[in-house]
Amino acid sequence: MDEEKFQSIHYCHDSGCLTIIDQRKLPLQLVTVELHELDQIWQAIKTLQIRGAPAIGIAAAWGIAMHLRQSPGDAEALKIALNHAGGYLATARPTAVNLFWAIERMKKRFSALCEQGSAPSQIIAGMLAEAQAIQSEDELMCAAISEHALELLSPDMRILTHCNAGALATARYGTALGPIYLGQSKGYNFSVFVDETRPLLQGARLTAWELLQAGVTTTLICDNMAARVLSKLGIGAVLVGADRVAVNGDTANKIGTQGLAVLASYYKVPFYVLCPSSTIDSRLLSGESIEIEEREASEVTSLAGVSIAPCDVAVYNPAFDVTPGYLITAIITEKGVFKPPFNFA
Repeated sequence: MDEEKFQSIHYCHDSGCLTIIDQRKLPLQLVTVELHELDQIWQAIKTLQIRGAPAIGIAAAWGIAMHLRQSPGDAEALKIALNHAGGYLATARPTAVNLFWAIERMKKRFSALCEQGSAPSQIIAGMLAEAQAIQSEDELMCAAISEHALELLSPDMRILTHCNAGALATARYGTALGPIYLGQSKGYNFSVFVDETRPLLQGARLTAWELLQAGVTTTLICDNMAARVLSKLGIGAVLVGADRVAVNGDTANKIGTQGLAVLASYYKVPFYVLCPSSTIDSRLLSGESIEIEEREASEVTSLAGVSIAPCDVAVYNPAFDVTPGYLITAIITEKGVFKPPFNFA
């Protein structure tokens, strides 16, 4: 796979511009968008131009650094700009912990630079370097996750995925798709069944597109076909990403993940969650406290701009659900493979 072809996010230090792939346009168009202002980055996260927990955390880090670069003044003025940017970006989406983790990490770096007595120009340079470090570290984490996960998979295995946790959702490689790409490079000859992932079809639009670009044998299925596939087609593993993981292993991921975990448990198919350790929220003892984002009714009542439901029907549209830790075979991070009862320390 040519990851450079669809790297989800890139910052140009010369122009001060953040370039992303507009994921709403895929798979029909591969369109890049230049983001110059804080509000544009907020809009990109909110409207799913960029999505995936690691990717939106990276985008937020760059958004803060860019905003400081555009905010002249002394250290106190930069602190005001930092607090504004961090607070504003935190309102874009509520569920993925990586967004808040990245904001807090940028704040900590700012405090350290100020304590060192850094000049404003040094503070800005340090914040840009921190954003770059967050992106580079995510790339390394995805590579390590892929190595650990591949040890759990077998050549010629049939794999089922949900939503998109590939190169588009991360700095590079992906989490849930990373071991598939690594296996492809080593001749594992995986066959992947891709849930379409209603209502926004991230599986159909993004994961299927990514896998085909990489030359992986790919079969697209409707979400409500998963039980049939798990019971009849010899699936060896289910691989999904995560937006937030509690200490007990309860995992928030794209809506439909919980149902897939129930099915996998019933049919005795291993169910693996792949994510960077930054997705684990040490403040949450269980998934009961995870805030679940609810999105616009139009995402359910229309498809590609065409109405598919009565205009006055009530709609419930949670973007995520929470899979109990006891349904998860293992959670795989860059630090290794964790099985119940999930001692992440």
